[in-house]
Amino acid sequence: MKNPFERRHSKSPKASKLLEIDAWIDSTLYEAQFAASEWWENITIFFRRFRVTGWRKAAIELLSEGFTLGTAGSVVMLALAMPAFEETAKDWRAQDDYAITFLDRYGNEIGKRGILQRESVSVDAMPDIVIKAVLATEDRRFFEHFGIDFMGLARAMFENARANAVVQGGSTITQQLAKNLFLSNERTLERKIKEAFLATWLEANLTKKEILQLYLDRAYMGGGTFGIAAAAEFYFGKEVSELTLAEAAMLAGLFKAPARYAPHVNLPAARARANEVLTNMVQGGLMTEGQVVAARRRPATPVDREGDKAPDYFLDWAFDQVKEIAGRMGVRTLVARTTIDLGIQHAAEESCEFHLRQFGTSYRVSECAMVVLSTDGSVRAIVGGRDYGQSQFNRATRALRQAGSSFKPYVYATAFQTTDLSPESVVPDAPISWGSWSPQNYSRGYAGRVTLTTALVKSINTIPVRLLKNHIEGGAETVKALAESMGVESQLSTHKTMALGVSGMTVMDQATGYHTFASGGYSGLRHGITQLTTQSGELLYDFARDAPKPRRVLEQKTVESINSILVQVPEWGTGRRAQLGFTPTAGKTGTTQAYRDAWFVGYTGNFVGAVWMGNDDYTSTNRLTGGSLPAMTWKRLMEYAHQGIELKPIPFSGREVPDRKGDEVVAEGAGAEGEGKAKRPLVLSADTIHMLKLLHEHFTDAPPVPGPPEPDVVSAITTSSTKPPEGGTR
Repeated sequence: MKNPFERRHSKSPKASKLLEIDAWIDSTLYEAQFAASEWWENITIFFRRFRVTGWRKAAIELLSEGFTLGTAGSVVMLALAMPAFEETAKDWRAQDDYAITFLDRYGNEIGKRGILQRESVSVDAMPDIVIKAVLATEDRRFFEHFGIDFMGLARAMFENARANAVVQGGSTITQQLAKNLFLSNERTLERKIKEAFLATWLEANLTKKEILQLYLDRAYMGGGTFGIAAAAEFYFGKEVSELTLAEAAMLAGLFKAPARYAPHVNLPAARARANEVLTNMVQGGLMTEGQVVAARRRPATPVDREGDKAPDYFLDWAFDQVKEIAGRMGVRTLVARTTIDLGIQHAAEESCEFHLRQFGTSYRVSECAMVVLSTDGSVRAIVGGRDYGQSQFNRATRALRQAGSSFKPYVYATAFQTTDLSPESVVPDAPISWGSWSPQNYSRGYAGRVTLTTALVKSINTIPVRLLKNHIEGGAETVKALAESMGVESQLSTHKTMALGVSGMTVMDQATGYHTFASGGYSGLRHGITQLTTQSGELLYDFARDAPKPRRVLEQKTVESINSILVQVPEWGTGRRAQLGFTPTAGKTGTTQAYRDAWFVGYTGNFVGAVWMGNDDYTSTNRLTGGSLPAMTWKRLMEYAHQGIELKPIPFSGREVPDRKGDEVVAEGAGAEGEGKAKRPLVLSADTIHMLKLLHEHFTDAPPVPGPPEPDVVSAITTSSTKPPEGGTR
């Protein structure tokens, strides 16, 4: 019999098996660790052969860091290049496909677009003096660099530093072409980065001759002309092949600043610039001083073009409209009759310039954009900026700027359209929170229970937020859908802060949206082209016949509610400076966060006008509000536009048009300015405006410092750490 102690301590077969497995794992791990240590030691011994010390070690470390930074930089460069190369996917050669002659609403020719106003002249057919003048001034190393000239950039930086001013530019012809073909004139770092990448893309995909050809054909040359061939005909009435050295030098001088050096506007400046071009040709070794002395002594004299001023911003927009319509026809050479009224166009430009010249310095505002529509939907004027020669970027049709309080009518219209609310409905003006967002009124106070009329006229902030949160089913999506049905094409934000106008909108969209109020609730009326014909006169398109019919998007009760409120904004609200004594006026002011954007969008029974003022670089103005300069600019233009026409009431506004005794009234379409019986007050001529600009640059009399802002500034200050999106309204 076994001892119990032995029986208790004897090992079972199962336990033995587990012990064997444990031993195998231990031994395997030990052997693996030993092998790894031995392998690492061998690797270490091997790399000791390459160990360096002293200056060699410093060089190796520097190269290693450089490789690391280079790899990271390559990834960053790729990320930056991708947005730039997306631009090349567009049909950037499409401009060559069209040749469009534009007429105003009365049938007078106002400009051309497309095949650069005439057939392109090849580089090989151009005189040698033209090519030399352009290269000597714009890019002496054009045939040596790969799109970016680092030597030229360094030279320009040195000269600018020595002169303590910008006297030379570092952009190559390829970079300038990239900007003309793909980008805008906005002075932003993003645009400069894209420009550099696109320049290298052009160099890789086109020959030097093709790049130079496109540059000479596409560059804006002032006077509404694009391309050196069109400029030769416009300024000197001759072919490029017939240009003299003096004339070639004057044209080459236009590439830098066509508005400043256009000979039909400022001949002394054009001749001084041409003299610089001749000097560049001598310094670049392209000509001798003896060869240019005759051109210095007998400078070029342009054809008399006094009074010629093309509505270039309008033509650029109308050209896009023509391409959209004509794309379905297969015809490329057309005559387009437009809706522009040159009298209103010049008055709009003058009104913008007048107020910027008078008050721009004190308010720290530099740009103005405006769109004017007739209530039948005809686009009468587009001001895309102060100076087309300095910047062809159309701020009226392409710039997305926050709408501020001028967006509130869309919210109210949605509320009236989708609920039982009316202008007399009472809503509390009290603190409101939406999640962590707590918007406040500009005054930081609250008025208690107020009618919707008072809320919109006084631009109270909490009310549209309350409507969006508690009353409008679907919230921001419903407002967005209604705004889009009214003709707004800008991509609207559906964030809850949309109630206070954080969405970016174009001036054209603002005019189009408000036009729905002015037209009695109908959308789809806006147009800039009335007819398209061939050169022989065959009618291909007629807006009245071929355009989609307008559609009602706002119910009559909605239009009545909105118009009955907005006519009170100029009477006792934030838009008092826009009030017209001879006809009812409706509209809304808007001012965005940090006073970056100021708006007035208004209408009468005859016209709709949207005015925006601000700065291209998004810097803040000096407390500029929509109820100040924008409203004053709108009023000055409308006082001109309504003279000599039959005044119409605003639909369903409850306001009648007062009698204008003593005025000679004719229909709006009676004739061009100066024709028939249309009587309008004189405005400053284009030449006078330009001369005043030049004087203002040298002699700036600062006007009085503006007073406190009117309470139309949107206040969206939060009481928590959550803030509105960057660039949102205040």
